[in-house]
Amino acid sequence: MKLGRKIYSEEGLVLLAEGVELTQALINRLGKYGVDFIYVADPRTEDIEIPQLLSEETRYKAISEIRNSFRKMMDRSIKNKTAGFIEIGKKFGEIMNLIINDLSSHKDAMIMLTNISVMDDYLYQHSLNVCIYSTVLGMAHGYNRNELMTLGLGSLLHDIGKTQIPYELLRKNAQLTDDEYTCMKKHTEYGFKLLKDEPNIPLLSAHCAFQHHERLNGSGYPRGIHGEDIHEYAKWIGLVDSYDAMTTHRVYRKAMLPHQAMEIIYAGTGSLFEKKKIELFRDKIAIYPLGINVTLSTGEVGTVVSLNPIFPQRPIIRVLQSAEGKQLSAPTDVDLSSKLSVMITAVNG
Repeated sequence: MKLGRKIYSEEGLVLLAEGVELTQALINRLGKYGVDFIYVADPRTEDIEIPQLLSEETRYKAISEIRNSFRKMMDRSIKNKTAGFIEIGKKFGEIMNLIINDLSSHKDAMIMLTNISVMDDYLYQHSLNVCIYSTVLGMAHGYNRNELMTLGLGSLLHDIGKTQIPYELLRKNAQLTDDEYTCMKKHTEYGFKLLKDEPNIPLLSAHCAFQHHERLNGSGYPRGIHGEDIHEYAKWIGLVDSYDAMTTHRVYRKAMLPHQAMEIIYAGTGSLFEKKKIELFRDKIAIYPLGINVTLSTGEVGTVVSLNPIFPQRPIIRVLQSAEGKQLSAPTDVDLSSKLSVMITAVNG
């Protein structure tokens, strides 16, 4: 196999170029560094055009700023120094302008997120993912640019309070104890305190950090507030934060399949999340992104080549490998919306 798209380092530098031959040792190493997916060059799928919601420049400026700023905060926390950033509002405001400009060029595109960069900390990539989800949904909902900036900053910085949580707790590869979970939940309060007085950060953005774990029925934290007491922006962020967390590989558990995560989200309709928000999210997210490799219940393996907007969990699959493991020189396209007995059983990173 040869690499079909560049792999980037944390700093945004090209780590592996297109066309590099992928040995098993190289694949294992990428997996170790948190690369969930890679694009493989294949003449049988070269007609697939995969849209980039963010330009490479914007994506790596965002990741770089998140990483650098969050690491500074962690370092200050370890040294027991007064928390706070210099010009954090200005820096992240510039990033949000770039993100909004890029996403505005793809207003009708469905959200397709796959991690194809080396990332040593889930927190950084998750922060950007939640921002992309939230901003696209905000655009679809009809927010103006100022509202998108406030929502976007709140989503980009929703987990900034985790910089004040002990690092060994953030990196723990097992289930948290009750005491550890109580400590972890304090990140919402820490985040609000870090952002509420920061110049150029709207107070509503700080409330996103404070409220993104609150739920409609009062079962959330830190205050257990209900329904309309939770700000609209925090409701959007709480929804996409949950989905991205469930569909991302972690040290202590495998990622859920996208449709499984959506089933859990749907189970919370009216109690955890608002129905209208879930429905808009469903309409805007590509549960199985273009170009992703999947295994079907028939045992066949193929690539997603087209999306069904009405049935996002049932895309069109180009079958590249038979159930017996034979590579097909003449692949066939299978529309899962008309083959209801066939299911996607695995996403192959």
